[in-house]
Amino acid sequence: MMDWTDRHDRAFLRQFTRYALLYSEMLSTGALLHGDAAGLLRHSAREQPLAIQLGGSVPGELAAAAELAQQADYREVNLNVGCPSDRVQGGNFGACLMKEPALVARCVAAMSAAVDVPVTVKCRIGVDGRDSESELHDFIEQAARAGCATFIIHARIAILKGLTPRQNREIPPLRHDRVIRVKETFPELEIVINGGIETLDFAEELLREVDGVMLGREAYGNPWLLHEVDERFFGAPANERSRLDSLREFLPYVEQELRRGTPLGHISRHMLGLFKGQRGGRHFRRHLSTHGNRREASIDVLLDAMALVA
Repeated sequence: MMDWTDRHDRAFLRQFTRYALLYSEMLSTGALLHGDAAGLLRHSAREQPLAIQLGGSVPGELAAAAELAQQADYREVNLNVGCPSDRVQGGNFGACLMKEPALVARCVAAMSAAVDVPVTVKCRIGVDGRDSESELHDFIEQAARAGCATFIIHARIAILKGLTPRQNREIPPLRHDRVIRVKETFPELEIVINGGIETLDFAEELLREVDGVMLGREAYGNPWLLHEVDERFFGAPANERSRLDSLREFLPYVEQELRRGTPLGHISRHMLGLFKGQRGGRHFRRHLSTHGNRREASIDVLLDAMALVA
């Protein structure tokens, strides 16, 4: 979720779930080791529990980046071996690394030796012509021997030549059954399923077969989906707040960030789907899209948008 699940989005999502593990956008080792690491790793305590996703293919660099993440209090370090974007492929990381399971294993081993927090792997069920179950199981086995006990598996193959990143999220058929068979083959591992999960009912169904469910773009485009997560999956009391109540409680965060110089649009862009399917929701989204990105946009833009759904 590069450029999507930044610190403002994560802070916003915490209005709906206190217990779900949130993931950062993928950060490259180069950006962390040679750029503004403090700025890239910045987050607030309200975002916890929080995991970081790293992209890279050099074991020593990944180990150093993992150390920085642990020092910044991220609770999990995730190696992303599933992203199909051209930019990521150009850096020799992401989904193309599924073709090099031995290298991924060395990366996992280096990261695991460098930090005390869990090191996990996010991958696809295959990539290009390497999409057999035996190849997937070999990939899982090598990374597991290197120290990875948790795999987050997007239930589509990645087709790096011929499909755009967006098409890779939509065209390759979903094969949840393959992820379920990974759990059957490796019962000792924690297997989390991702891809095409649009309802909490479906998530509950999948949890009969695997250990966890990751929601990506559906949770981003429809954040209200998360408001039942704590009650249904973590045994917490029901969340009785409305969409507007949740947004009102988020206003102090917005005001604080505005005082620090953060443009409103950097925050409000994550709110566009909050009233999806609700009366006035289209007007709310249009108002924020039109006025929220203006340089002079103030909290009044958000308050005016809220009035359209009150």
